[in-house]
Amino acid sequence: MTGRKALWSAIGMGAAYLMRNKSARDKVISQVRRVATSMRDKKSGNSSNTTNNNY
Repeated sequence: MTGRKALWSAIGMGAAYLMRNKSARDKVISQVRRVATSMRDKKSGNSSNTTNNNY
């Protein structure tokens, strides 16, 4: 139970920090969008990292 309380405390402190610090909040939002986009591309089979070599 102590670990769970520590986890929720860390989440609450992180949320409070992000609410007060706009640059950190913008950075986290951009990273989440980047991950979501890469996951969506991976799921649909569209990856910008692969090249189509027809030899």
